[in-house]
Amino acid sequence: MKNKNNLKIGIIGIIIVMLLLAFLFSKDNSELISESSFQTLLKTTPPAEMSIDEKYIYFFINDKSYKVARIGIDTSLLRDIPIKVKSDIRFSNFFYFAIILILLTFIFILLWKKRLNIQSSNNSPLMQNETSRFIQNKNSESSNPSFSMNSLVRFEDVAGIKEVKEELIEIIDYLKNPQKYQKLGISLPKGVLLVGPPGVGKTMIAKAVAGEANVPFFYQSGSSFVQIYVGMGAKRVRELFSKAKANAPSIVFIDEIDAVGKARGEGRNDEREATLNELLTEMDGFQDNNSVIVIGATNNIEVIDEALLRSGRFDRRIYVELPDLNERIQIFKVYLKNKKYDFNLLEISRMCVGFSGAMIASVVNESALNAFKRGSEIIELRDILDVKDKVALGKKKILSLTEEEKNILSVYQCAKALSAYWLDIDFDKVTLVSDFIIDRDKDILSKSEMNNKIKVYLSGIIALEIIMNEKYTNAKEDIKKIKSIAQEMCEVYGMGQNIITTDLDISRIISNAYVEQMEFLNNCKQNIISLAKILLEKERLTKENIQEIIEDAL
Repeated sequence: MKNKNNLKIGIIGIIIVMLLLAFLFSKDNSELISESSFQTLLKTTPPAEMSIDEKYIYFFINDKSYKVARIGIDTSLLRDIPIKVKSDIRFSNFFYFAIILILLTFIFILLWKKRLNIQSSNNSPLMQNETSRFIQNKNSESSNPSFSMNSLVRFEDVAGIKEVKEELIEIIDYLKNPQKYQKLGISLPKGVLLVGPPGVGKTMIAKAVAGEANVPFFYQSGSSFVQIYVGMGAKRVRELFSKAKANAPSIVFIDEIDAVGKARGEGRNDEREATLNELLTEMDGFQDNNSVIVIGATNNIEVIDEALLRSGRFDRRIYVELPDLNERIQIFKVYLKNKKYDFNLLEISRMCVGFSGAMIASVVNESALNAFKRGSEIIELRDILDVKDKVALGKKKILSLTEEEKNILSVYQCAKALSAYWLDIDFDKVTLVSDFIIDRDKDILSKSEMNNKIKVYLSGIIALEIIMNEKYTNAKEDIKKIKSIAQEMCEVYGMGQNIITTDLDISRIISNAYVEQMEFLNNCKQNIISLAKILLEKERLTKENIQEIIEDAL
């Protein structure tokens, strides 16, 4: 039994040695250096000889192996150095490895013939575990923080970015046909910075550019460059750009670039600054014929170092805004392409003001799940209404309300809904506990419109004073919004009594709105009470329901 165990160990050892040798012969241990470092080495310590393949130039200096991307290297610098084709070296390495492999195989066959009864042990769990563990270690050692892929995304897959597409079409054409532009002396922009709030599709846009141009796409997140070890971040930057140059034309996409590109000086971090300096150097080192473009993405451009934003690095900045009404309709169409639905896209899109593309995708998915729970294959309007607020605000804790609290909330919410109806502030429904005001999809708002919104948020507070003769703590969020709107009116848009705003201007806007709304709601007291009774019973009223109730009362 002991001999069998020894033979098992021996066979496993041979297999591991074979795999290890294969790994050692195939692994490239050369240090990847930048073009500037290569030129410095040539001047100070020229190598005795070099070897080349399709992508890299290899050489030894002081018994250390180096490699540099071939593209952009001035071949006149290499005329005095003997050069070999790398494939020949690989062939000779493979030849030596083949001889060793044959010898090890011969030894294995002799052992196998000696103990035929151990053949079944070749597939033992021990061997499988050791082999798989070795392969996993090999994969982990050879893993790289940056990776390339061929993007399958096209512009037709990204809805709601018409203006952004127009900005990027010429870059795509340049990547496809660089000679056409180079003949006219036109160079490729070195960098494009996509700026916009989270979820608007900055990553998808970068993938679509790579997909349309049919070039390799190197993805890297800004945070992955930030290391605790000195020099590691800069090394990763060099490796990323050298690989991109070796595979040119290509695209380097750095997501959340503000993580590595923050302004230097404040909260000094030597490692992060060294990484940023390397990034600046690499972007400066690109030649016009490299056909490599860097696309960065951020939602916080204010913190990025000015050196990274100057011309010659990020030559073009593209602002990706939240989708407008027509763009939201297009995005809904994309995500509903393979789903059955029965609702008006225009109506739903109007309800989703301020939603990003990612949020719309979540709304569609959540509403499909909601329909599935109902046992339906068709997404209906009620499914959208059930999940819309959850996607925008997160699922709220279900409140356990007393009858008195329900009465207070029904009066409060109905006063706001009635005021919104008469003051033409858009909403789709009113419930006992959630906010229901919709921000209009408008670029320009008048002072009257902003005043009307303040009046709506004041309405619940005033109605409780009129009907309950009391004030309550549920007005906290509305008071925050009232202050915010009034402050914005004065400090941002100059709508106060004085251009240079004072606290008195803000207070005056709120006080005037309060007085006017108090008079309006005093005249609507019975309508509020009637609506509150119905809301208390149904717990939800649509805008159409409120319109019918008001018309019946008139």
